[in-house]
Order: sequence, then C-alpha cells, then structure tokens
Amino acid sequence: MRPALVVRGGAEFHQPVAATDSFLPFLEKEGFSVEVSDSLDAYDGPLDGYDLIVQCWTRGEITESQQQNLDRAVRSGAGFAGWHGGIVAAFPDRNYQWMCGGWFVCHPGNFVPHELTVVCDHPIVAGISTVALDTERYWVLTDPLNEVLATITFPVEDGEPWGEPVTHPAVWTRRWGQGRVFVSTVGHHLPDLDIPEIRTLTERGLLWAARSSF
Repeated sequence: MRPALVVRGGAEFHQPVAATDSFLPFLEKEGFSVEVSDSLDAYDGPLDGYDLIVQCWTRGEITESQQQNLDRAVRSGAGFAGWHGGIVAAFPDRNYQWMCGGWFVCHPGNFVPHELTVVCDHPIVAGISTVALDTERYWVLTDPLNEVLATITFPVEDGEPWGEPVTHPAVWTRRWGQGRVFVSTVGHHLPDLDIPEIRTLTERGLLWAARSSF
C-alpha cells in the first residue's frame, strides 16, 4: 500500500469533509493507504514518508515550521494536490504560494456559467476538450513556469474593470524539487466535483502528483 495523507478543514462552504471523503474510495482502490487529518497538526512533523498529500483547507494559518515540513516533503518527492480554495486560497504564506504556483484573488460574479478549455496534451486531461461549468470562476495570480492544462476566459462584462476578454489558468501542474504539484481551481462544492470530466481530471491529477506516478 502507498501511504497518502489527506488534510482537510478551514472554511466549511467548500465542504472539506464531504469533498475529500468522495475521493477516498478511489484512492484506496488505486492502492493507497490513506490517513485523514482534520487538523493542520498533521504538518507538525516529518512528512517524507507519504507518496501523496491531498489538501482541502481554505482560509487557514500555517506556521513557519508546518510550511517548512510540507515544503521539505514535496521537494523530497511527495506529491501535493488539491482543488479550488482548498489549495490556492489556503494560507497567506508566500513560500506556500510559491510551492503551489498560484494564489486566489477573487471570483467575480460568484456562480456564473462558463467553460473550461483544455489547452495542453497531458495524461491528466486526455480525452477532455471543454467542460461546461456553472460555478465560481477563479481569478488567480500564477507562476509562468506552471504547465497549464486548462483555462477559463472572462468575457467583457458590464461593471467589471477589464476591457477585453481575460484568460486565466484553471488547471495546472508544476515540479517542486523532486515532487509534483497538481492544482485545479474547479471544485467549490460536490456538484462541481461530480461533473464526470472534473471528477476524471481531478482523480488523474491526484495519481499524477503521487510519488512514482504515471
């Protein structure tokens, strides 16, 4: 069995328990032995023994030592993966944001119909071209060194400050030392994660991030 850690909590509107619970059967079927923590205390000690760390924690405060333990584990080869605010709106810590490759700024209009567009040939998004969504659109600041797999585009809208369409990364991967990081900004709540294409790319992203992955 491959050791995995799921760390969840923070803002309840992202359904951290229900959302992560929905992926546990998949991870177990894929050969992971999953430890679940509802506390950031999970980051207090060494994390190098995990093949995969899945985080769903929004609006938290990570201590310097916790951030360093997490960073060290990923640099040493542990995978780090998550979705939506659970990963890119987790901690206002610059070093953590560097590791993730992006940070949530806002979601203009709240729930808005829009489309996710795949822009990269990658196993995580194989067979997926576009996905119709009706959820939050994450306006993010991202590292140009990310490998962007899918994007969303904000059209010109009355009352908004951008004067032409603006495209933002929505799904990306990156390397951090020897580790792999997977981020999807889609997944405000279970209905988003239950969209077949979103479920598929998220599951593939978790596997891709894991140590000794495909």
